[in-house]
Amino acid sequence: MKFILGKKIEMSQIFDEKGNVIPVTLIEAGPCFITDIMTKERDKYESVQIGFDRLKEKKLKKTQKDKPFRFLKEFKNKELEINNYKSGQKIDVSVFKEGDKVKISGISKGKGFAGGVKRWGFHGRPATHGTKHEERTIGSTGSRFPQRVIKGRKMPGRMGSERITVKNLKIVKVDLENNLLAVKGALPGRRGTLLEIRG
Repeated sequence: MKFILGKKIEMSQIFDEKGNVIPVTLIEAGPCFITDIMTKERDKYESVQIGFDRLKEKKLKKTQKDKPFRFLKEFKNKELEINNYKSGQKIDVSVFKEGDKVKISGISKGKGFAGGVKRWGFHGRPATHGTKHEERTIGSTGSRFPQRVIKGRKMPGRMGSERITVKNLKIVKVDLENNLLAVKGALPGRRGTLLEIRG
């Protein structure tokens, strides 16, 4: 199992040998450091905790003295072999190679309060035949029975800011010097969003 934390930088494009354009997302991945290892004897489960984006001394809080990182995340999997990891071990982009397929998770862009048309793709009301000031309303919200709105009904509300996972993404380029990964396709979130990359 391969894993690392990174920040979304921006979208760009690169060209392959045949001159075809490949849309890519650039990720500043690592270097990360193992801050803790959870074991079955001590914690009742097995996982590896890694830290990313080391903080400066003057920005550290008292509780962060042991783990001076802005982001801490745990990675666990059935295939994870705890014995292969040590506390303080460095993890960088060298764990991945070009052509690897990865799964990337992140928080999507928040879009605020949205109506049914924008949030769920509702058609809205007809533009004529007596419709006035409610072309984009959702219409009826339920039947006569059971005299309430049933849970899960698609309605206006907060849109975005959800955890999104995109699978089967291909790593196009690995830049060891600058800790960069170029991944084919689009990824969730804005610039600077924390991404969890699993191989």
